[in-house]
Amino acid sequence: MANQAGASSSTPLELIFEDDENDLIYGAGSGWVEARTSCDHLASLSSDLAQIPTPDTPCNRCQHPTENWLCLSCKDVLCSRFVNKHMLQHSQQINHCLALSYSDLSVWCFACDSYLDAQVIMQLRPVYETAYILKFGEVPPSRSVECSKGDQAEGGASSADS
Repeated sequence: MANQAGASSSTPLELIFEDDENDLIYGAGSGWVEARTSCDHLASLSSDLAQIPTPDTPCNRCQHPTENWLCLSCKDVLCSRFVNKHMLQHSQQINHCLALSYSDLSVWCFACDSYLDAQVIMQLRPVYETAYILKFGEVPPSRSVECSKGDQAEGGASSADS
């Protein structure tokens, strides 16, 4: 009980997912999170992600100023699960599963329960770059994806379009 006095309301990521050999492990060991390089839910992206709200936009429901996410389907800005869970509720109620964090510009798929690599997935790259420019006032640095050919060959067989 003495340890609870210093406990924070937001706990570290402790979820571990091991569905099969190709799935990623989150929160394990070193805390490294490997983002997926494909997602079956990209069809739900808004057709106009070149025009997005600025990263300082407060949550549309509670007006919380930080820890906000951009819905990549309808462009609503809502707070994280560590604030009032408005983006999580939005995803559950409306089935909009893709969101970009204005805190660290990561992209999360609620349906896959996974981060997505917005610099590798071509459909996500424009919104990532736009958000980066709005947040930092400059174009994002290029990231080398030297292993992408091997990753594509490995992931290509498992991510066939249906």
